[in-house]
Order: sequence, then structure tokens, then C-alpha cells
Amino acid sequence: MRRLITAGVLTGTALAALEATVVGAAMPTVVASLGGLEHYSWVFAAYLLTSTVTVPLWGKLSDLYGRRPLYQVGIALFLGGSALCGVSGTMAQLVAFRAIQGVGAGALIPLGMTILGDIYTPAERARIQGLFSGVWGLASIVGPPLGGIITEQMTWRWVFYLNIPFGLVAAAIIGFSLREPKRDVRPAIDYRGAVLLTVALSCVLIGLADARQLATLSEPWRVFAFVAAAGAGAAFILAERRAVEPIVPPALMRHRVVAVSVVCGLLTGAAMFGAISYVPLYAQAAFQAGATAAGATLTPLMLSWVSFSVIGGRLLLRVGFRPTVLAGQALLTTGFILLASLGRDSARAWLYADLGVIGAGLGLTMLSMLIAVQQTVPRAQLGVATSLNQLARSLGGAVGVAVMGVILTGGIEARLPGQHDWSVLMAASGGRVLVDALRAVFVTSACMAGAAFLVAIVFWRPGDVASPSAEECSAETGERLVAAELTTLTPEQEPQARL
Repeated sequence: MRRLITAGVLTGTALAALEATVVGAAMPTVVASLGGLEHYSWVFAAYLLTSTVTVPLWGKLSDLYGRRPLYQVGIALFLGGSALCGVSGTMAQLVAFRAIQGVGAGALIPLGMTILGDIYTPAERARIQGLFSGVWGLASIVGPPLGGIITEQMTWRWVFYLNIPFGLVAAAIIGFSLREPKRDVRPAIDYRGAVLLTVALSCVLIGLADARQLATLSEPWRVFAFVAAAGAGAAFILAERRAVEPIVPPALMRHRVVAVSVVCGLLTGAAMFGAISYVPLYAQAAFQAGATAAGATLTPLMLSWVSFSVIGGRLLLRVGFRPTVLAGQALLTTGFILLASLGRDSARAWLYADLGVIGAGLGLTMLSMLIAVQQTVPRAQLGVATSLNQLARSLGGAVGVAVMGVILTGGIEARLPGQHDWSVLMAASGGRVLVDALRAVFVTSACMAGAAFLVAIVFWRPGDVASPSAEECSAETGERLVAAELTTLTPEQEPQARL
């Protein structure tokens, strides 16, 4: 039964991976069709905002109500948002429907990883999370060229309709195979915390909305938005301390491994989404590439990511979590520095090589941090801890993409004031204006990756997480998993808990 559950989770993973890469490849064509280049970053930011603020809520609710019903509700919302995105008539509609899609997406990856964390021991997780990353990578490799082909041969709208069959298959498999103990306790849900977190993150992104230059961030209404975000954030922290079932338990954030993973996830997520969102735009401007070729540009990153996720899963069992994470962060920082050095006349091979280095860093870092967090928290908090790891990455991506959008539009405004027409920007100096503006985006990504590297070096101490051995983890965690479940089961339910 574990294999069938894993197949369902991996199908949902493929769904999310396709969405992340297919849309990025299609976005230049979407902008050319609907207009609104100044809103380019918001197509990503709206999705990331709603998927970010709902991640801890999905995780907490899954700890209280069970993984299966929440996972299926998430898929339903994701597919509904996808269908609406496909019928969008304006960029504003697309942004709004992407927000709906993001609400469902907030459940797919964190709950999928939590389900795998429930049914596998720590030693097994290193291998199965490598498979998880492998499916993500394979779907991500297929996604960009597939998005380009669909966009050029059919229409960009089918990029969103592509999600529907995958989502239906994932929902059916999980609904059939995953059985959980009945929960009779009525949980206390932290609605106040959910609202305050949503308000805080929304105010941050509203303050960044449509800013043409960095100087415009000092406009009174933007300052008010940032102050409101700070106030809501402070109120959220106080609310979490008093909540019976907080969305983000304060005790988790006092755990050094969890805290380091959150900070590094914030910074790495911002850098990562900057690459995924803006590299296809760079390829079209620098190489005058079509949608298919621009989408395929991300293939080296995804290939390297999946390869080093598998390597990282084996490496952390041999050398430990900290060395694996530091090696990944070093590669990630190096890759972004090299990416920021590229210009209009750089060879395409250098871009591919740089993206390969970035993918290697992501493969080593993301997997190791996730398994480290899962190994160091009690099983009762596995869902919220896994979701917190995903929250940090998504939050970094949401804010990072918005900030990079400000930097991009500011760079364009400085070179061609008042000009946001796609065809004009592509023609201006052979695309050099757009390339120069994008270089500032990649410099920002390099700074964020470097900051994450420093945080990991300084605050993650040797011995914080012991390397799991197959023998110890299989016995100890298997015992703990079954014992924890059997305390809430009747004799009739016991065989289901053993999967």
C-alpha cells in the first residue's frame, strides 16, 4: 500500500512541477497576448502569496484532521484555479485566478512530503525524498519545452488546462489508497493567526506592487502598507504565543535546525524563484529565442537538480546534514554569481553551465534541510514542521519575485522611460536594454544565496542533527510511528495504520 500512496504523492508532485515550469516558459507569450509587462512579476507573486500563506494552515489542519481530506481539497482548488486561468481575458484576471490556484498549491507539496514523512523512516526518507525530487526534476525538465510547444502550436491557455488530468489521477490514487485513523477530538483552529499572517504578507506585496523604481517605495501609501505589514506581523507573533493550536508553534522556531532552515529557505527561495521566473525572459532577450527554446533553457537546472537530489540523499547518510547543506549553498551562491556576470553577448553554453551549478546547489540544499527538520521534530508536529519549511521557501519566493520585479521595471524605466511594450523592448539595442535590467535581478539573487550560505555556516553547528543510520532509524522510528498511531486506534483500525 505504501507504494500506491507514494505513486499518488509523486503524481501530485509532477502536477506542481509542471505548473512551476510550464507557466514560466509561456509567460512572454502571455504578456504579448494580454499586455501588462509591468504586471509580469504579479502572475508569479499572486500564486506564491496565496500558496505561501496557506501552507502552514494546510499543514496544521492536516495534523488535526488528517492528510487525505486536506490533500484532496487542495487538488480541487488547484484544478479549479487552473481552469479559470485558462479562460483569462486580461492580465488582471490571470493574476486573480493564479491566486485561487495558489490556495490549492499550498497543499500539494508540503502535504505530499508530510505523507511520505508519515509512512517512511528517516533512513528511508533520504531515498524516497530523492525519488520525490527525481519526479519533480523529470516533470520540470519536460515542462519548459512542453510549455513552449503548447504555446507555439496551440495556445498558451492549454498550459493551464494541462494540469487537470494529472490532478484527477493524483486525487483518485490518494483517495483510494491512504487510510488514516479516525479523529474524534474537535481541534482548535488558529483562525486569528491565519488572518494576521495573510494580512502581513499581503501588505508587503501590495507595497511592492507596480513600483517603477526603488525610489517609489517611499510613496506614502506604500510606507503605510509596510507599516501595516509590520504591525500585523507583530500581532501574529503575539497571537501564536497565546493560541491553543498555533499555525506556527513558537517552540519550533526556538529549535536551531528549524530556525536555520527557515532563514535559509527564505533567502534560497527568493533566489531560486528569481531564476525560474526570469531566466526564460533573459533567453528571449539575449538570444532572440522563441517560446520553446526559452523554456528549454531551464532544462540544465532541472537535470542537475534531480541528479544532485539523488546524490544528496545518499551523501547525507555518509557525511551528515551540515556538510551536505554547506556544499549545496556554496554551489548555489557560485552559480548565481556566474549568472549575474552574463551579458547580451555571452555564449549560450555559459548560461547552461551556470544553471547546472545552480541546480546542483538546489538539489543538495533543499533535500538535506527538509529531512533534517523532519528528523528533529516529534511526529505530532511533522505536518506543521514540514509545512514551515515549505512556507519559508514560498515566502522568500513571493517577496523575492516581487522585489525583483521592482528591480526589473526600475532598470527598464531608467533606460527607456515610460516604455513597457514587449516588442519595443525586444527591439531596443537587440534586446540589450532588457538584458541589462535582468542582470540586476540576478545580482540580487546572488546576494540572497550568499546570505543563506553565511547563515548556514554561522548558525548550524556540527552535531545539531545526527546522520540517520538505516538500522537505528528503521527500528526506532518504525516503533514510534506505529505506537503513536495505535494509541488512537481500535483493533479493527490497527491493520490500516500499518499500511
